[in-house]
Amino acid sequence: MRPSSSVSPAARPVDSGERIALLDVLRGFALGGVWLSNAALYFSGVVLLPKARMDAWLRSPLDAAAFHLFNFFVAGKAMTLFAFLFGLGFSVQLLRAEARGASVVPLYTRRLCVLLLFGLTHLFALWYGDILAIYAVTGFALLLFRARPSRQLLPLALALILLPPLLVPLGERFLPVLLHGREAAEAAAKLAAEHSAAIKAPTLEAFAAGGYARVVRANADIYVHDFLKPMLFGYLFTVLGKFLLGLVAGRMRLFQDVPAHRALLRRLLLGWGLVLGVLGNGAAVVSRVLTVRGVLDEHSPVFTLLPSVRELGFLGLAALYASLIALAFQRPGPRRLLSLLAPAGRMALTNYLTQTLVSLWLFYGYGLSLIGRLSPAHCIPLIAGLFCVQVALSHLWLAHFRFGPAEWLWRSLTYGQRQPMRRELTARPPAPA
Repeated sequence: MRPSSSVSPAARPVDSGERIALLDVLRGFALGGVWLSNAALYFSGVVLLPKARMDAWLRSPLDAAAFHLFNFFVAGKAMTLFAFLFGLGFSVQLLRAEARGASVVPLYTRRLCVLLLFGLTHLFALWYGDILAIYAVTGFALLLFRARPSRQLLPLALALILLPPLLVPLGERFLPVLLHGREAAEAAAKLAAEHSAAIKAPTLEAFAAGGYARVVRANADIYVHDFLKPMLFGYLFTVLGKFLLGLVAGRMRLFQDVPAHRALLRRLLLGWGLVLGVLGNGAAVVSRVLTVRGVLDEHSPVFTLLPSVRELGFLGLAALYASLIALAFQRPGPRRLLSLLAPAGRMALTNYLTQTLVSLWLFYGYGLSLIGRLSPAHCIPLIAGLFCVQVALSHLWLAHFRFGPAEWLWRSLTYGQRQPMRRELTARPPAPA
């Protein structure tokens, strides 16, 4: 690989000494939550299970407690924090490019193209729940807002996060009625539900018992027929909104200079974060409990409003977690403890892809085939334990190498030349005479 003329000669990968340690800790923390979320909802087969099967699980007090605690504290919050950190990372790159007097566009575009390649490979060769391709595509849109003032970006970000989860269900609920009448709309909705169920049942069976080729086909089918539409009409916008929040926070140097923003972080922790987090996530958990008990019908208008309320809860608890970690990181004792997560955050791409490989081996038919068989009370502690192992392995790897394997490949392709991988051994001081 040779250097590309599109990349400024001054541009280079960030050395370990230039990294912002707190951001690596936050990224490592979010990464653990991402694995818990992906395993508890997707790899375990929960989103593919018939409603009766899931409700039967939730009649167990232990499984119900594990699932509701997971939904309250983890689901959606880790992905929100991960997306926020992506936007914040872009802001850091933008500030560094401006300090060099260079444009961020050529280098960042190459980074996104390589990330898209990773994402598409991950999506179609391994798992339909990939976020890398989504982040890469949305990252190109983020470039369009790099010169906008923060006072415009903040309300735009909130609108992108909160309006699509409200407007899409409203459109799905009322637009067919307006266009075709109530009876035709109800018939179409019933047909769509039956079609979704018809896709999920054979997909679950293929994941549970199929070989690799069959799993790949089922993976592509469910992505195209069940995931692509909501992603295009809703999820991409909310991801962009979270990217923009990260961009604004990076401009403020909110996490690069915590002592200067201590008062704001405390307000985020004890004010907006706590209040929105409890209200938004509490509403989601209560509605789920009432549905399982038959008090609330799943077609109730409440569920049309719930996605936006839930997004507020995601933002609230994500802000609470980030603020709490940032403030605790300023004290020596908590800093030493939290720093254990930093190596996992430094090689987040490698760890994210490894999480998929381990999860496929655990849950799919060409591995242990635990999909649909591992209840929440068993799945969540198992993944938490495996993430602790992943953190330890990250420490061991980075003791000898500068990057994770995927990060090394990403950087080498971005800069058009092979990056040095091994750490230089520090020379020992001479022995005293």
